[in-house]
Amino acid sequence: MIERNELCWCGSGKKYKKCHLFEDLKKKEPLKSVAKKKHLIKTDLEIEKMRKAGVFNGELLDYIRPFVKAGVSTEYLDNLVHQYTIKHGHIPACLGYHGYPKSCCISRNNIVCHGIPSPLEILEDGDIVNVDLTTIVDGYYADSSETFMIGEVSEKARQLVDVTAIAMIKGIDAIKPGVNLWAIGEAIEPFVKSKGCSVVQQYTGHGIGKIFHEHFTVYHHVDPDCESIILEPGMTFTVEPMVNLGHYAVVTDRKDGWTVRTKDGSLSAQFEHTILVTESGAEVLTLTPAQRELNVRLKVEDTLYK
Repeated sequence: MIERNELCWCGSGKKYKKCHLFEDLKKKEPLKSVAKKKHLIKTDLEIEKMRKAGVFNGELLDYIRPFVKAGVSTEYLDNLVHQYTIKHGHIPACLGYHGYPKSCCISRNNIVCHGIPSPLEILEDGDIVNVDLTTIVDGYYADSSETFMIGEVSEKARQLVDVTAIAMIKGIDAIKPGVNLWAIGEAIEPFVKSKGCSVVQQYTGHGIGKIFHEHFTVYHHVDPDCESIILEPGMTFTVEPMVNLGHYAVVTDRKDGWTVRTKDGSLSAQFEHTILVTESGAEVLTLTPAQRELNVRLKVEDTLYK
């Protein structure tokens, strides 16, 4: 058996993991017991609690949406998120998480993720800005985000936001019982690349439930090292592609230890939902009943947000 760091059997001169490993793995039947062994399947009661958490998270995003506009500070938005969450008896999950100082993450323009809200950061016409919300409702987490376009944005910025929204939908549409977890990345990255953009590889989706980041990683790019897990009804995780207009490389701010920016200074966008694997496909948990009725989650050929 060829080890992943040995030269590939095809004679390409590349390491096996960078050549035929991924293709060979797909030909094999992965272990279907992985999810059960690692307690990734939620009970009916847990699923109902996840649905409740998801609905509130969707309501919070609906609440904050009208305030995301030119002239407001990112700290003002964070304060609104905090107050609304506490008022409804729930917990802003980001606050204090590994020392994070705010109740949500707000990432503007070339900030990929984990942007720290500040009274000095004022949204301006032409910005794109991601608001990432994680809340705890009765002990269960829900996580979603949206990238907003402030006023008149450039055509490239608009295209980036549209590509990212559709990429998320493609990832969600790939979710079905019996398929491998890596199907999500296979659905997202080729589409993103075809549009001249790149998928951030350093930051990924994750399992979610009573813990913010449960076991297993949801890759949004194609990676032969992706863990082989067969999707089963009752699994819950996030799909949250971060897409850059330029190269996928990122850097973390050395001063605050949180803010992640594109290495080349290009724009970045992200959309995110918390997902439940069902008997027939995927259920988006972080939508409100009103959003479901209005069919907010559009078909892939449409843009999700305009």
